[in-house]
Amino acid sequence: MPQGVRRYDPDRRQRIIDAAIRVVGAKGIAGLSHRSAAAEADVPLGSTTYHFKTLDDLLVAALRQANEGFARAVAQAPVLADPDADLAGALARLLGEFLAADRGRVELEYELYLAALRRPALRPVAAEWCEAACRALTPRTDPVTARALVAAMDGISLQVLLTDSEYDEPYAREVLARVLRPARSGPIRPDPA
Repeated sequence: MPQGVRRYDPDRRQRIIDAAIRVVGAKGIAGLSHRSAAAEADVPLGSTTYHFKTLDDLLVAALRQANEGFARAVAQAPVLADPDADLAGALARLLGEFLAADRGRVELEYELYLAALRRPALRPVAAEWCEAACRALTPRTDPVTARALVAAMDGISLQVLLTDSEYDEPYAREVLARVLRPARSGPIRPDPA
């Protein structure tokens, strides 16, 4: 190929994103740079900076791609179309399947998701994930309860990942069922102990 002639490579941007996800999976976010992504994707360094001006731009693309899994699984769950189905049980089962399918992938997704705490550019993408999961749940419940369900599932997932413990589906079902119960009137009082 003559010097200065660019090769047409329509998949290069996607290969760089996939490479960035692999780098974060292997080395954590601290191990991701334009250079490490270029090496993993087997592309020139200039390609990564051409497609992603900053490292945050690359992280945003990686987070957006990583976030697709669980929200899509919730949206496609048949239980959402069945008003008589046990929503708490179905969500607990779905969460267990998600955590069991590829724990390394789930850890990677949460690492990217939690990176938004320190990288403001990632916050809108993290919020998109929450909003997508909530939208998927609103056919079966109100928006406030949907947000509470997503928060509970996030918390359960993080506890499982951080404590390296087994997922407890009956516990998750009970927690999610409590979120779904109609609110009591008046202030909530602590149980006497």
